[in-house]
Amino acid sequence: MTDDHALARDLAGQAGRRLTELRAQGGDPDVLRKAGDRMSHDFLTAALAGRRPDDVVLSEEGADNPARLGARRVWIVDPLDGTREFGEPGRTDWAVHVALWERRDTGDAGDLTAGAVALPAQGQVLSTLDAHDQPAGATAPMRIVVSRSRPPGFVRNISGLLSAELVPLGSAGAKVAAVIRGEVDAYVHGGGFYEWDTAAPVAVARAAGFHASRIDGSALAYNQADLLMPDILVCRPAVAGTLLQAIREVTNAP
Repeated sequence: MTDDHALARDLAGQAGRRLTELRAQGGDPDVLRKAGDRMSHDFLTAALAGRRPDDVVLSEEGADNPARLGARRVWIVDPLDGTREFGEPGRTDWAVHVALWERRDTGDAGDLTAGAVALPAQGQVLSTLDAHDQPAGATAPMRIVVSRSRPPGFVRNISGLLSAELVPLGSAGAKVAAVIRGEVDAYVHGGGFYEWDTAAPVAVARAAGFHASRIDGSALAYNQADLLMPDILVCRPAVAGTLLQAIREVTNAP
């Protein structure tokens, strides 16, 4: 329902403002990072408990509640994505992720239905409420956004095969936002992460008409027993086929 889209957007934005205020106080970067994670987690979980008391919350900073596996509605949140960048003065590539996963009944596999990615240092919130089916145009040459700290080696091989430029950024939310805004053509990652790293960005990207899948083209699944997600591809639909073929070639996949 529309209220869920608005709630995701509003809560991500509010958490982001709180983080911006905390960051402005300065201090030891490690202390700041830990305080930011905890403050945003506490705010989001309390707000969701008040506004959606019957829903389950899965947060990076909280204990995993096994009840989510049988629940109809699960909020998947990353209170501070890009914690490293949050502690580095001047960096804007950190985010707050709020996503909703739903199923219609117990036999339904479920999927993401709402989400928001706040980019507080950039003054922007991208959400499924505001997304439009208007994928951005191509950049030339192709630009692929990758992890600052651990870009997968196969992506370098893809860049060589396609003569693409690699663009390093921090938060997964910031990377997907760069795709949605047309600053890059794709985000490819194969080093593994967790559901909260990508749930909200994927929800927003899909709502805006972008391709989002595993790097072999298979569907991304959320609210799984194993929260580890091996890889991801988010890109303009027009380049999905080219990228999937390049990935197959450099990984020797059938």
